[in-house]
Amino acid sequence: MEREAVMQRKKSSCYLCLKGNWFTEKEVCIVCDAKYCSNCVLRAMGSMPEGRKCITCTGFRVDDSKRGTLGKCSRMLKRMLTEMEVKQIMRSELSCNANQLMPERVFVNVLEFHCTMINQYSGLTEQIGRRPCQIITPHLRVGGQLMRNASNGNTSVLINNREITKRELCMFQLSGMQCEGQPHFWLSADGSYQEEGMKCIKGCIWDKSRIKLFCSLLSLPTPPDSVNPCGGEVNGVNCCEKKILCKLLLLGEQNSGTSTIYKQVPFSEDERRNIKFTILRNLYRYIGILLEGRERFEEEILSGKGKRQVIDEPGSSGQIDDKTMYTLSPRLKAFSDRLLKVMASNLEAIFPYGTSEYAPFIEELWRDPSFQSTYNRRNELDSLPRVASYFLERLPSQVVVISQPDYEPSDMDILYAEGITSTNGLSCMEYSFPESTQNSSIDSSNQNDPLVRYQLIRVDPKCLVENYEWLEMFEDVDLVLFCVSLTCYDEFFEDSRGFLTNKMLASKQLFENIVIHPTFDLKNFLLILNKYNMLEEKIEQVPLTECDWFCDFNPVINMSLAQYASHYVALKFKTLFNSLTGCELFVSIVNALEPETVDEALRYAPVACALIN
Repeated sequence: MEREAVMQRKKSSCYLCLKGNWFTEKEVCIVCDAKYCSNCVLRAMGSMPEGRKCITCTGFRVDDSKRGTLGKCSRMLKRMLTEMEVKQIMRSELSCNANQLMPERVFVNVLEFHCTMINQYSGLTEQIGRRPCQIITPHLRVGGQLMRNASNGNTSVLINNREITKRELCMFQLSGMQCEGQPHFWLSADGSYQEEGMKCIKGCIWDKSRIKLFCSLLSLPTPPDSVNPCGGEVNGVNCCEKKILCKLLLLGEQNSGTSTIYKQVPFSEDERRNIKFTILRNLYRYIGILLEGRERFEEEILSGKGKRQVIDEPGSSGQIDDKTMYTLSPRLKAFSDRLLKVMASNLEAIFPYGTSEYAPFIEELWRDPSFQSTYNRRNELDSLPRVASYFLERLPSQVVVISQPDYEPSDMDILYAEGITSTNGLSCMEYSFPESTQNSSIDSSNQNDPLVRYQLIRVDPKCLVENYEWLEMFEDVDLVLFCVSLTCYDEFFEDSRGFLTNKMLASKQLFENIVIHPTFDLKNFLLILNKYNMLEEKIEQVPLTECDWFCDFNPVINMSLAQYASHYVALKFKTLFNSLTGCELFVSIVNALEPETVDEALRYAPVACALIN
């Protein structure tokens, strides 16, 4: 809806008090163009919840001719209001829903997104009929094909099928581009250019420092300073060469091992530094859980559950002994109370500086018999994770070691650490493959390419169970990794409806839902069958036929039982995938705690990227 101000008297006067002239400073409504003097602006616009609008214009959309002024405060408002009030009004003016551009008024490259032209390859953006005004993220999958007359250029020089303007031609010539005749060039996001149909790169427009100055004089956009100029090299790789990013999406049911697999990817130095403090926080949290358990066990004894009463003897007072095997010394009890209080308020408060102060108490606490008695009953503490034993059994030296500035988490420390992968959303990291081993069973011709990097994205299993709309975010992934635990065939859990569900059947159902989701149509899939080492022990005791889906399992003699079972499970999933898509499913059998097997599985990524490209 649009509104127009109703003129009462002369146009130069204030629309409320009807006073003033052309020289009187006024504030303008961004909807109806009404103008108010300093005496009337607050009465007319109120608290400005949507920015500089009349009270009666609140909720109406902004006049498009005034969009350029959104968020830009006038001198009059700066004089009248405090700095904080001005910032709040300008923030509301920019962010409120009523002031956003309507979707039906946006056109990208003639498709439904209004008066905007985006060069998908170079990132140059412009309004229809005008020169480029900014550089945005390239390769966005929006709009149609860029029109030749998008900029109304008349130079007969085409860049990415668009006839450029005279200002652009001047800039390209200054950069060294040969523009005689009617050449057709192809410009990439990094500034490298080549003639259409040719593979040889002719040069890079950003490799000369004076180009940015000329662009400023010609009112043309330039890339951010963070972008490396094409003339140099980064890590030995010429920036004119296009880097390829292969995206991998890691999915699976809970306890399938996606978190452990994610941790096998090499971490950067900054990430390892953060992991160090994560491990230390976890260690103190585990100690806190044990201290809470100690209090519970002590209260159970003192309240009558196993209460020990002193046998009355001649001279005995008949009192109840208030000391138990879980009672701490006064010194350690004071430390326990202080630590539990810190944990209840803010555990972050003791990191990283307070750890050196607490370390001696932790050493003394670990050696105390009451704490050891509590630790021996750790299986009764539901809030204590199983991985806690890995770190706790290395006390007290572990606290001292981790507190040291030069501590570097080992690969096993990272594998057992909690909190590295997000528990309520997404985790993401980029990596490249080291030199492949000679016994790798996968063709590694593309794995050592310095221009190829891989992005591993892990979605927390809880997000998949609660909302499949997450999947629509990943339409550009190159390979979907779906993880299944080989040992879950006889395990059950209670679903949202209260029914007991077999975990393997739940993984099968989730796999089907992922495969048939429109987002992953024609995508390559890699099935990761995890926990093979545990299957070797379990299948000797529990038959695979415990799962209804595997009722026809009939092992042969010439293979180990676990080996045949894993191939059988792989075949079941491959058959299912083929019936749903008509395509082949990649399968890799791994033990997530063994980096070599995970590395072998992830090396399917170059194969998938090669198939796509």
